[in-house]
Amino acid sequence: MGLYKFEGGQGFVQDWIKPIGKIFINLLKLIAIPLIIASLIKGISDLKDISKFRQIGGRTIGFYLISTVVAVSIGLLIANIAQFKGSIAPETLAELQNAYSDGASGKMAAAAQQKSSGPLQFVVDMVPSNIFKAMADNGSMLQVIFFVIFFGISLLLIDPKKSAPVKAFFDGLNDVILKMVDLIMLIAPYAVFALLATLVVETTNPDLFIALGKYAISVVIGLATMIGIYLTIVYIFTGRKPGFFMKAMSPAQLLAFSTSSSAATLPVTMERVEEHLGVEKEVTSFVCPVGATINMDGTSLYQAIAAVFICQALDFDLSFSQQLTIVVTATLASIGSAAVPGAGMVMLVIVLEAVGLPADKLAIGLAMIFAVDRPLDMCRTVVNISGDATVAMLVGKSVGKLGEPRPKNWDDHLENVR
Repeated sequence: MGLYKFEGGQGFVQDWIKPIGKIFINLLKLIAIPLIIASLIKGISDLKDISKFRQIGGRTIGFYLISTVVAVSIGLLIANIAQFKGSIAPETLAELQNAYSDGASGKMAAAAQQKSSGPLQFVVDMVPSNIFKAMADNGSMLQVIFFVIFFGISLLLIDPKKSAPVKAFFDGLNDVILKMVDLIMLIAPYAVFALLATLVVETTNPDLFIALGKYAISVVIGLATMIGIYLTIVYIFTGRKPGFFMKAMSPAQLLAFSTSSSAATLPVTMERVEEHLGVEKEVTSFVCPVGATINMDGTSLYQAIAAVFICQALDFDLSFSQQLTIVVTATLASIGSAAVPGAGMVMLVIVLEAVGLPADKLAIGLAMIFAVDRPLDMCRTVVNISGDATVAMLVGKSVGKLGEPRPKNWDDHLENVR
């Protein structure tokens, strides 16, 4: 923070500190797809029974949908209690619109393209025409998951003698990728510092954050409430104490906070859930990758509060039926949202258009949200990955796949190669 006040400080951070964070993120993205492929194929092949996979898959999707509806409902409740009407002065609105109008128009265009697609377009998008092309883009994670599930089920259906070499290959590949995660995490403290330092020096016009303090505090309270709900559910259904959960997931939560990306955090999330929460690989390898794509509890809660905030600040009253529309639209939009920074803004446009907010007011509303979107995006990503871990524990408990933690260290076998 001190460098920000000195001449040349911002340039120093961007030239010498920012690259460390970028390298770290690139390393995590590098192993995300191989990790999903290896762990999911291993998890499915270890089940030896398609009915078990159907059981895990059905419960995973069900838990995720329920948690998303709960998150949106909590967001609406907090927003209606907060009452944002008249909280933004007209001159501040004009300043925000001038500062962020370009970014807002880009999100509106992206949302229009997504909205113009058919109701089953997200299903069509799940099926790749070229798996190698899908694997080349971390944004196509659902397509990779579809192929890997298809591959894993097919592996179960052939002669075990013929499938054994394939299974052994992916078992070994999975261990190698997990070891890569351990090695990458050695630089995590320095990388997180670099990412946060970069965010501080690149933030412009911090005075605008003061005008949106009430909205931001409401979102943070809602997100904290969701964390509290997760901890309560975990304790009730698994008997694991809140301290146990938070200690196990804190490295992944810190990484999610600094990257604002569930996808980039996925390798660490999977490692913490499996090794430190005790969820077996058969569950972790399916629940976590799917959750990184369709489970957006933090983002959905933020959308509910943001939608009410924008409408109230711009004198656009929401009826009860329109608030129900927010619940449905935010839940469905979360399924097809990319697990990358800023994706929640595109979802927000869809939600606001669903309740009938005029286009001119929509642009102003997005401009308002842009001022504090980045720090709130960091917070809601923490909730997203915490929700993934919670559902993994619930599914694991329900199918008898939740055991004791079994952490591994990067140097477990170092003596063997010295």
